Amino acid sequence: MRLAKPVLLLNASYEPLKVIHWKRALNLYFCNKAEILEHYDTIIRSVSLSIYMPSVMRLLNMTRYFRRHIPLTRQNLLLRDGFKCQYCLKNLHPAIATIDHVIPRSKGGDSTWENLVTACPECNKKKGDKTPAEAGMILVAPPKKPVWLPIIKAKDDLPESWKEYIFH
Repeated sequence: MRLAKPVLLLNASYEPLKVIHWKRALNLYFCNKAEILEHYDTIIRSVSLSIYMPSVMRLLNMTRYFRRHIPLTRQNLLLRDGFKCQYCLKNLHPAIATIDHVIPRSKGGDSTWENLVTACPECNKKKGDKTPAEAGMILVAPPKKPVWLPIIKAKDDLPESWKEYIFH
C-alpha cells in the first residue's frame, strides 16, 4: 500500500494554503488544530485506532499567510509546463528535459518565469541562439509566472476531492 498521498491544507476561510504530508495532517487533526473535510479511501491503522487518510483539511483558527514567492527552479518549470516540450508538445522525462531561454541570454534575455520554457533536446538544439521567430518555431503558450503552487496546474492529476476547493 502506498501511503505517500498529499493533503490540501485550507485556512479557516477555506482558502488553499499549501500541500502537506499526510503525517503532518494527522498531527494537526489530533492536536485539534484542523478538521478533516475530505478523505481518501485508504485507512490508516494503529493498535488502537483506524482512520481514513485525509485529503483536504481546514485549519480551525485563521492563519495570517502571505503567499510566498514561488522559486524559479527546474522542477517548478517542469511542473508549470506539464513535463512537455513547449515547442513540439513531446512528453519529457525530467532527466532529458532542457530549459530554453525564449529570448537568448546573448540577446538580452533574462532567467525569469516569463523567458524560460522546458524543451526537448532536439527543439532546443534546433532553436539554438535564436528567438522562436528567427528559428521558425512557435511556442505552445507564452510563458508566465504561476500564481500559486505549480503542482496545482496539473488539474488532471489532482485528487478529485481538491477540485471543489481550488477551482471554484
